[in-house]
Amino acid sequence: MIRKQMVQPLETERLQLRGWKRSDAPQLYAYASNPNVGPKAGWKPHESIAESRKIIETVFRESRVWAIIEKTGGRIIGSIGLSEDRLRPGVRSLELGYSLAEEFWGHGLMTEAAKRVIAYGFEYVGLDVMMIRTGEENIASQRIIEKCGFQYEGTLRRIYKIYDGTIKPVRCYTMLREEYDSLRHAGVL
Repeated sequence: MIRKQMVQPLETERLQLRGWKRSDAPQLYAYASNPNVGPKAGWKPHESIAESRKIIETVFRESRVWAIIEKTGGRIIGSIGLSEDRLRPGVRSLELGYSLAEEFWGHGLMTEAAKRVIAYGFEYVGLDVMMIRTGEENIASQRIIEKCGFQYEGTLRRIYKIYDGTIKPVRCYTMLREEYDSLRHAGVL
């Protein structure tokens, strides 16, 4: 089991990543209420600021989850986090997950944030494996995952029950410590 810690502030060229605060609930709601955002990650759109606040206080506290803030405007545009990898008990492995406000899709921002969190996971947390899963229909997320250097392992069928009760397949990808080291030395990460 990997010890949970407070998230450290991280930075990229265009983004700041920091822990969530209760006062961030209106900004979380602003993008998480969009019906095109949550369902791509398997969660229902937020229905109220109070619901967003509860997510911050529960779900985001259970894992290492950062608010993604664009430096130019200073507003929260998404979230990215590392949570328990339930497929690999006893292995130093965490699962990467993320969501981004729709208006920021297609600008390379999530790839930028993901590369920074991947480095954090291997360098600071000392992971041996990082895993990520995405829906078969989420082609944009698959592109981000592949740009970051994850290797496709396969599709798990009927494994993920989403908010509406539908059970979906997920595409699974991993990055091993030695793959991370090679990508870092090659300048990819």
